[in-house]
Amino acid sequence: MIDGLRASRRAAVVTLFLCGALSLAPAGAQAPAPLQAVLADLDRQLTADFAADGTAGVALGVVAEGRLVWTRNFGVADAETRRPVTSDTAFRIGSITKQFTALALLQAVEDGRMRLTDPLEKYVPEIRQMKHVPAGTPPVTLLQVATMTAGIAREPECEAPLDGPVSRWTVKLLSCLPGTGYVNEPGTEYLYSNIGYALLGLAIERAVGRPFTEYVTERTFKPLGMTRTAFEPDATLRRDLARGYSRRGREGPVSSAVADRELDGRGYKVPNGAILSTVNDLAKFVAWELGQAPAAVLKRETQDANYRRVYSATNARGELTLTSGYGIGFQAQRRGEVVILGHGGSTAGYLASALFHRASGLGVVVLRNCDGCGLTPGSTASRILDRLVSTQ
Repeated sequence: MIDGLRASRRAAVVTLFLCGALSLAPAGAQAPAPLQAVLADLDRQLTADFAADGTAGVALGVVAEGRLVWTRNFGVADAETRRPVTSDTAFRIGSITKQFTALALLQAVEDGRMRLTDPLEKYVPEIRQMKHVPAGTPPVTLLQVATMTAGIAREPECEAPLDGPVSRWTVKLLSCLPGTGYVNEPGTEYLYSNIGYALLGLAIERAVGRPFTEYVTERTFKPLGMTRTAFEPDATLRRDLARGYSRRGREGPVSSAVADRELDGRGYKVPNGAILSTVNDLAKFVAWELGQAPAAVLKRETQDANYRRVYSATNARGELTLTSGYGIGFQAQRRGEVVILGHGGSTAGYLASALFHRASGLGVVVLRNCDGCGLTPGSTASRILDRLVSTQ
């Protein structure tokens, strides 16, 4: 297998002033003229980058003017069958799922079913079972959970938290609550929490009276035409699914065991990391994030206001910084006058990044079916978007 793979080679409320061969997608689309030279140069660089890595595959896409205008695919979706990666190849997108959960929260708020200031325990009273609850503090709010300032630990301490089918994710989540604790006082620091977003998903499910996965599918996937995006792969999606590979060390062994197992379910990690999608589909979501999609998924004013607010901006040492932060479901990075929004994702065998710059209307999607490999989606997407924005 290794030979085959190598051959295929933080809570001050802070406002950030959010003021192969090259292929085109969909068929007949063409990148805007100012971008073409940059994309040609990036194509040469990416070809060399993947040649130096050469493990499994990568799918990339650029969004401009509300559509996918450029794609590039390298390597294979499956090292055993040598099936090539395409823009319709499905990858696990990990924590990019949180953006869809945050959108579901905003939709429920817009519908009058929830308020951002509601306490989480209004919908999930079971959180009273959690340990290390800070004394004398107000209840944790949905807003705090959504912006990673609730003080809840990143992961639960329970037996096999990642085992179990999507249909039983709420059961697994609730069974893990007694083993989940608070790390700090709510509303005081940024602390990334996967189980916090799972709790947010359960709160949404109970508020809207529908299964969480069904709600997101009906309210977001379908209106945006994301027909090849799902929380678990059906027969059709499995045919175009990239097999996930993990590598430890530059020349270490490669394994698909964990990624293969998680196709049967990711335990409690559904609202925070279960979605599978393609470059073609994620481009539609990025176009919506840029305010360029026609579907009535959320009121434009709600969407615009959301991307102007960042609620946490501290570094790993707890120091206040205006260069990074987390909003309701999105990460923000400021580089000079440029503010890049979006999210990354990481699961066993898969890495993903979907970034966008609203002022220029540009976005980038990078999906990878190998974790631990040289070419990484986060840095690659940032590099591509930085170059493209500089042309505007």
